[in-house]
Amino acid sequence: MSGNNKPLIILIGILIVALIGLGIVAVSMGDDLPQTAHDAHPTVETEPTLVTTEAPTEPTTEPTEPPITKVATATVGATGDMLPHELVYKSGYNSSTGEYDYNYAFDHFRQCVSSVDYAVANLETTLCGDDNGYAYSGYPCFNCPDAMAQALKNAGFDMLLTANNHSYDTKATGFSRTQEVVAQVGLPHIGTRPSLEHKNYAVVDVNGIRIGMINYTYNTGVKANGAVSLNGIPLSAENSQLINTFHYDRLDEFYEKLSGEMDDMYAEGAEAIVLYIHWGDEYRTTENATQRKMAQQLCNLGIDVIVGNHAHVPQPVVLLTNEEDETQKTLCLYSTGNALSNLYQTAKHPVNTEDGMLFTFTFAKYSDGTVLVERTRIIPTWVHRYDEGGVRKFQILYMDDTVEDWQSLMGLSNSILSKCQDAYDRTMGIVGDGVHEANEYYSAHQAEVESLLGVKP
Repeated sequence: MSGNNKPLIILIGILIVALIGLGIVAVSMGDDLPQTAHDAHPTVETEPTLVTTEAPTEPTTEPTEPPITKVATATVGATGDMLPHELVYKSGYNSSTGEYDYNYAFDHFRQCVSSVDYAVANLETTLCGDDNGYAYSGYPCFNCPDAMAQALKNAGFDMLLTANNHSYDTKATGFSRTQEVVAQVGLPHIGTRPSLEHKNYAVVDVNGIRIGMINYTYNTGVKANGAVSLNGIPLSAENSQLINTFHYDRLDEFYEKLSGEMDDMYAEGAEAIVLYIHWGDEYRTTENATQRKMAQQLCNLGIDVIVGNHAHVPQPVVLLTNEEDETQKTLCLYSTGNALSNLYQTAKHPVNTEDGMLFTFTFAKYSDGTVLVERTRIIPTWVHRYDEGGVRKFQILYMDDTVEDWQSLMGLSNSILSKCQDAYDRTMGIVGDGVHEANEYYSAHQAEVESLLGVKP
C-alpha cells in the first residue's frame, strides 16, 4: 500500500471505533427507558378465583347415657297369725243387730298398717259360714264369721295368706268358701286357689317394683295319689292341687317345684321374690334345725325374703348368704308371732304368745333396672285383752320406736303402757340383733352398688 493512503486508513479505524462506542451507549440507555406494551413481557389473563370458607363445625362427641338414679321404693309389711279363737270371734257379735263386726280390734293398728305400701296378713281360719253344716268355732277347727275378712280389708291389708294347717278345718266347703269371701271383700290371696286355671302365686306391682309372692304350708301326710292332709284331715286329690304344701320328709320335691314357680314369676316380670311359709314348732322362740336347713336351701334358690309364721310367738331374724353366690343374700324372719288371738301366758303357753309384729322390708329400684333390699324394720305388737260390757274384747296395740308417746297415741293407761313396753322388750330381745345386722349389711351394700352405678346422691 502506498504512503498516501495511510492517513485514510487511520481515519476509517477511528470512525469504526466511534460507531461501536455509540451503539454500546444506546443499548445502555434503552435499559433505563420505560417499556411499552410491546416491549413488556406478555401477561396471561386468568378467571377470578372465588375463595370460600366452610362454616365452623361443632366438635363431635359420643352420646352420653343419662345418669342412673333411684326411681322407686316399695315397703312391704307382713303381720302375724290372725287366729280367731272362740272368744275372739264372739267379741265382734252385736246382739242388737245379730251381726258381727271386728273393726274395733284394728282401731289403733290400722294406722301402723297404713304406713307401708303393701300389707299382708296370715288368715289362719276358714270362713265357712254357719249355714253349711258347720257352726262358728275356735280351736281346734277354726270357722270365723265373714266379718273378719271385711275388717282386715278395712284395716288396710292388701293381701291375705290362706295356706296354713287350718285351711281345711271345715273341709271342702270351707276351703272353697273362704276364698270366695276373701275375693268378695276385694282382697287377693295366695296359698290356695279356686281352680287349676288360677296361678298359685302372685306378681304384684308396688310403686313400680314387681314383687313375686308365694305362700306355702307344711302338710301332715301325702298319699300315693298325691292327696295331702292338714292337721290329719285328708284333702281330696283335687283340692290337694289347689293348696301349696310341702312335707318335711320330701323337701327335694318342694325345692324343685318352688324353683319352677320362681322361674314362672320371673317370666312374668318379677324383680324380687318373697316366700311366706307356715313352718316350725309352736310356742318356741327359736327356730329348729330343720327350719335353718330349709332357710339356707331357700336362700340358695334365690328367694329374697322369707316370712315365717305358725309358731304363735316371734322368732329371730337372720341374713343368709347364698352358698353358690356369696353376693346374694336372703332376709329371713322365722316367725311373725300372733297378730290377733286369745293365746296368753299360761302354764302351757309362754307370754310371747301375746306378741306379734309388723315386719317390714323395703325394696329400692334404679333406672338401670337394678332392684335390691334397702332396709328392714320390725314394729312389735301386743294383744290387749279386756272386758267391755261383760264381753271379752281384743285390740292390737303397736309399739313404734319412732313415736315417743305411745300412751297419748293410743290412749293407754299406765298399766297397759307398761305391758306394751314389756312386749316391746320381749320381741326386740328376740329379733333386734338380727335386724341390726341385716341393716348394717344393706346399708353398706347399697352404698357399694350406688357407687358402681354412679348414682348421684
